[in-house]
Amino acid sequence: MSEIVIVYHSGYGHTKKVAEAVAAGASAKLVAISDAGELTEADWEVLSAAKTIVFGAPTYMGNSSWQFKKFADATSKVWFVRGWQDKLFAGFTNSASPSGDKALTIESFQVLASQHGGIWISLGAAPSNTKAATTEDTNRLGGSVGLLVQSPADASVDEIPTGDLKTATAFGERIAAVTKRFS
Repeated sequence: MSEIVIVYHSGYGHTKKVAEAVAAGASAKLVAISDAGELTEADWEVLSAAKTIVFGAPTYMGNSSWQFKKFADATSKVWFVRGWQDKLFAGFTNSASPSGDKALTIESFQVLASQHGGIWISLGAAPSNTKAATTEDTNRLGGSVGLLVQSPADASVDEIPTGDLKTATAFGERIAAVTKRFS
């Protein structure tokens, strides 16, 4: 079993590509939430065995996709028995706009983790916020609580800004390092 598991929903493939970049940095296992907002029993067992759970979803209309919300609601069964108490958690989101109310999605992930009695891992990276900053720079969107990614509405999966994917991989490395410290 992997110590780190990324549970995510991806509507058009962009969030999946971000999940893969985080997973590459963290040596994490990916668990995809289905288009019906569900996981298999085997997926729930993988989450149960994980030391760290990373939430990922696109931001649609100011919050995570309904598929992710359905998954989040289903975690109430785990919450009831405190099954994820003291696990480590982190999160990331992607939307077409630079802001796009992504903060609400990340905050909802952090609240979900806190309801489960979890310990949150922040992005841990300074923003690239100078006039010289480009889409090649890491943390160009200035996230702190979690990873923020922008995929323009007319961009293919292969056109996610390089800096955002570099940030995703670095975030995965941070998640792995923090997980190791708590092991």
